[in-house]
Amino acid sequence: MSKANHTPGRLRSGIDGIDDVLGGGFTPHHMYLVEGAPGTGKTTLALQFLLKGIEEGEAGRLYITLSETRSELISVADSHGWDLSQFHILELLSDEGLDPQFEQSVLHPAEVELGETVRNVIRQVDEIKPARIVLDSLSELRLLSQNALRYRRQILALKRYFATRECTVLLLDDNTSDPSDIQLHSIAHGVITLDNLVHDYGGNRRRVRIAKMRSIKFREGYHDFSLDTGGIKVYPRLVAAEHHAEFGTALMSTGTPGLDVLLGGGLIPGTNALIVGPSGVGKTTTVVSCLIAALQRGERCVYYVFDETLVTLIARCATVGMNLQPYVDNGLLTLRQIDPAEISPGEFASDVRVSVEQRGVRYVAIDSLNAYLQAMPGERYLLLQMHELLGYLNQQGIITMLVLGQHGIIGEVQSDIDISYLSDVVILFRYFEHHGEVLTALTAVKSRASAHERSIRQFRLTETGVEVGEALRDFEGVLSVLPAYRGSTALLGATDHVIDTSRQ
Repeated sequence: MSKANHTPGRLRSGIDGIDDVLGGGFTPHHMYLVEGAPGTGKTTLALQFLLKGIEEGEAGRLYITLSETRSELISVADSHGWDLSQFHILELLSDEGLDPQFEQSVLHPAEVELGETVRNVIRQVDEIKPARIVLDSLSELRLLSQNALRYRRQILALKRYFATRECTVLLLDDNTSDPSDIQLHSIAHGVITLDNLVHDYGGNRRRVRIAKMRSIKFREGYHDFSLDTGGIKVYPRLVAAEHHAEFGTALMSTGTPGLDVLLGGGLIPGTNALIVGPSGVGKTTTVVSCLIAALQRGERCVYYVFDETLVTLIARCATVGMNLQPYVDNGLLTLRQIDPAEISPGEFASDVRVSVEQRGVRYVAIDSLNAYLQAMPGERYLLLQMHELLGYLNQQGIITMLVLGQHGIIGEVQSDIDISYLSDVVILFRYFEHHGEVLTALTAVKSRASAHERSIRQFRLTETGVEVGEALRDFEGVLSVLPAYRGSTALLGATDHVIDTSRQ
């Protein structure tokens, strides 16, 4: 995904995805609340916020910590490869809590602890005059206040004080108090909420939501993010309507004459084709043959593989005369092995955007939708997210190829999901039997953009690639998998050099 453009008068957060969601960044000289359970990434977000101040050449950065020690902060920064030497760290944590006479607090004796804490903060701000401040965390300040009224008044007083010093402040809150207590939402200029979801299998799913942001328009809803070495990366929720591009609509050949005829001339940019059929029928190889044709025209392609390893894919495609390795080596083809247990839908959509907007990809293949939609059962609204992704690709003029496997070989064949309503082109594969041989047929059952042929044709794989034969006009019942032969149509299967499709 491309970096968010800088909006004049905005303060960059240090995280491109958040700036994108906010339409350019924070409004400066205000106080913002960052809330989330422990482990969601609040400290990392705050450090990136202060690091951005260094990059922007702003005067002064202050990290006020009431819950973590200086060494702990430095350890977090070191794990990401960051240098905090240009930070001012005000550590208000002390070891007095180990003394029995100070059991009420680990900060300062009762009666003076809150006042002394606030005075230390003010003293440091007046001395350093920082442009960016982080206060970590409010849970300790809440305990020091001892009651809700005193706590609210103290936050309001700090808000007024920071405003007079032209500071942009992030308040971190770990939500350890009553979850229904949202009184700070009304005080803060904006609220950023971080979530950490744990599914039955796979890695944690992190997401961020802008709960409130005064005076600016922002993208609502949840946005996936990852927390790894190097910091937080936010993947803004994809809204297809926001992305339009001019592109040509000339038909593009699939590289197989018979398939071109079946589709009414080929595939049209800005459309997506769904390849449907049972296991081993040749869906993946058909997609690869279409990509080979595009690669031979010099167009960049990306292939997202969910079901098998890249080594296996390259090896078996080579057996039917489709060598992908040269195109991988020259950079025209990008092969991506996707582990759906470790990647969020938002991250996947963001990777597709990067391929299109930064690498100039014109063909996108996803193999298969079964793995994408079923291997992430804890994710909700995946079909809706796929709808937005396909809408985005169509509006960018991309030809998208999707593979959907079906259950069963002969007889009743079914799909776990129905995504045909999202597809512009649907190509259906079926097995059928003739003279003791298992043959393959295909047909285009849908094409929104062209007048496609309604016939059913034979399909096979050979040592030189994909072949699509003449219409099976002398057969009846091929799609019902109970065909009856009533003529003399020449079948491709009657010749030699047929490739076993059991692994295609």
